[in-house]
Amino acid sequence: MCGRFVITSAPAALRQLFGYIEQPNFPSRYNVAPTQPIPVVLVENGARHFRLMRWGLLPSWVKDPKGFTLLINARSETVLEKPAFKRAIRRRRGLIPADGYYEWKAVDGRKQPFFIHRADGEPLGFAAVFETWVGPNGEELDTVAIVTAAAGEDLAALHDRVPVTISPRDFERWLDSRGDEVDAILPLMTAPRIGELAWHPVSTRVNRVANDDDQLVLPISAEEMEVEAVKPKKVVRKTAVGSADDGQGSLF
Repeated sequence: MCGRFVITSAPAALRQLFGYIEQPNFPSRYNVAPTQPIPVVLVENGARHFRLMRWGLLPSWVKDPKGFTLLINARSETVLEKPAFKRAIRRRRGLIPADGYYEWKAVDGRKQPFFIHRADGEPLGFAAVFETWVGPNGEELDTVAIVTAAAGEDLAALHDRVPVTISPRDFERWLDSRGDEVDAILPLMTAPRIGELAWHPVSTRVNRVANDDDQLVLPISAEEMEVEAVKPKKVVRKTAVGSADDGQGSLF
């Protein structure tokens, strides 16, 4: 799966790679989390555009979002059949620019986070599906989910699921949803090639959404991992609804 990711490439570099018209200027993000607004590249009227969407897809038929499960990932094996995704995968496919993501592995009875990125340091393009949810009062909310696949031999050591990453040479094919045919994009919904991604352990500071700095992606040693393992857990006090620490970050 993919539950946290990173965007650190310069806005101009991402614009050149993904080819969207807009010129957004945004800071580096080191701990992007579900329910936050995230960048999505899509095709509209024959051109690529940059849009912000809430991470957590809401199908158009949902009546009450508060009672609906947060869909941050869509499994490639069932995306064509699941009611929440079967229309989006045919008509509303997008790409999410990223520079890596986090995954957690059980180590000595605790969850150790790892930062996963392209071995060559280049940005990633996560395969995504999106929907615009319309509320009872006519309000609209663009929402998105990341497509995942079964992990390959190497990444399976960390987790059994990985985000589907689309190569730049296949951006056009993935984004082209002018028809309802999906045969052309089915081969793209697979795990990255063995050796394409690299990873290393990072601090458990990433566990807290409020932490968002460049230290999160730095590798830590086995000794540092042991120190973190014996640290007493900090009690996090619940905040009032709508307060500044509710996890609802902004890309800008």
